[in-house]
Amino acid sequence: MQNSNIPPRKTNKKRRIWPWLLMLVVFLTAALGGAYFASNSLTEKPVEKKQSEELLTAKDKATIMIMGVDERDDDVGRSDTLMIASIDPKTNQASLLSVPRDTRVKIKGHGFDKINAAYAYGKERLSQDTVENLLGVSIDHYIIINTKSFKKIIDAIGGIDIDVPKRMHYEDPWDDDGGLIIDFQPGMQHMDGAKAVTYVRYRDEEGDLGRIRRQQDFVRACMEKIVSPSIIPKLPAVIKEVMDSIETDLSFRQLLEFAGTLKESKNNGLKTDMVPGKPLYIEGISYWIPDLNKLRLTVADTLGVSLSGKYKTKMEADIREYENSIPAGASEVPASDTSIGRARPSDSSKNRRKEDKADKEKRNSEDKTIEREERSRNEGRKERTSSEDDRSSRRQTPKRRGLRPSPPSS
Repeated sequence: MQNSNIPPRKTNKKRRIWPWLLMLVVFLTAALGGAYFASNSLTEKPVEKKQSEELLTAKDKATIMIMGVDERDDDVGRSDTLMIASIDPKTNQASLLSVPRDTRVKIKGHGFDKINAAYAYGKERLSQDTVENLLGVSIDHYIIINTKSFKKIIDAIGGIDIDVPKRMHYEDPWDDDGGLIIDFQPGMQHMDGAKAVTYVRYRDEEGDLGRIRRQQDFVRACMEKIVSPSIIPKLPAVIKEVMDSIETDLSFRQLLEFAGTLKESKNNGLKTDMVPGKPLYIEGISYWIPDLNKLRLTVADTLGVSLSGKYKTKMEADIREYENSIPAGASEVPASDTSIGRARPSDSSKNRRKEDKADKEKRNSEDKTIEREERSRNEGRKERTSSEDDRSSRRQTPKRRGLRPSPPSS
């Protein structure tokens, strides 16, 4: 069993599982207010941050680490939810990479541990360093969400409409909020803040991975709500709740640019994915073991960055170190342990197929619109040509009105 110096939680406390999707609600709402700047200050790299050749850096994109943290007066806190946003303000494209909280990573000064422990060891700075070492990419900024405000913000925007995929029922009378009841029927549901909290907290046999998939669906539902006209009268209340719930090194201007890009990316296809890997049991603890090679190649492709020879060498060394760190006694997670869940082989490809299908449908729709417009213009030209021909023909035909017939010849 690995030793841990993290201050223990009280045994009667349940970890609150709060979504990073709160961040989307925050900034998409701000963007709807028209606060989007044309300049790309978001892609300006922090002056105080030294760029390393061992990390990928996208010059025309911004990478932002977003954490949902559960902090209490009697608890050091942990990052229960973690995602990395890649933002391209020029093309208005965005991608969101979810990192399972049980992902096994190397934490500087603490050896290998679950990634959510990094925040407990060293707050956002160590969390950011740990994420950089995992992804092999330089992280430009961070956003920490005060998760206790989640319910209030959802109420401020008037709730969320979401299609519940299946029957969800769970009761815990010992939950530290006075008892927890999660009860949803499948189908379209309208959720206020209290219901939304229970929805994103729900975890069944699909474990943390299933919860991530539901959170991604919830993100899309939030985006649909935020871009609707009904949100405009609610903006003052939403912004007030939002500004009290985040901690970030982004300037207000950069936050609004982030918001604008996320808003526009809805039409361009917001891409979502999860760290590829597999569950594994190490010394009685379940971990998510990332596929580092696949992960880093995917990140490089998303950022549009070519891999240098030095980077490839470092990546190969990282992969060897990680593989060698896994004890020989590691085994598959028992079927009875559903804390992490099982990855669906088609998760990433399914997301890509959805996105490709959406892009194809969008292109087909645009092509049909162009064809209709071209057909309409051609018909208009034909009608004008026909009309002009008729007028020209009438002008050229001699008038015979009043002419007498010629007398017969003698």
